[in-house]
Amino acid sequence: MALKVEKQKNYTILKVQAEKLDAIIAPDVKANFVSINAEGAKNVILDLADARYCDSSGLSAILVGNRLCKTAGGKLVITGIKDPIKKLILISQLDSILSSAPTVEDGVKLFSEVGTTK
Repeated sequence: MALKVEKQKNYTILKVQAEKLDAIIAPDVKANFVSINAEGAKNVILDLADARYCDSSGLSAILVGNRLCKTAGGKLVITGIKDPIKKLILISQLDSILSSAPTVEDGVKLFSEVGTTK
């Protein structure tokens, strides 16, 4: 499986365990975001530490997750972003919309700073 979901008390980690976040993986990422949101989780960390490439379907999946988290009153934090994906986010001008952190641990700290839970 290319995705791993780890539920914690105040957040859920969705880890992409593939080198590419593309049209093959993106539907599963979206489905997991919807499922996580339906279960009541509003803070999600999308860990892209293993991913080295992202296409438009991957970006679309990320934006779906971001929208679901915000609508629920939470936050999506993307961690482990490599340079090619970072450049795509900058070119797409999504850096002002998406929250990111270098590591999962740093992402967890962002949740405590804003005081959001679950």
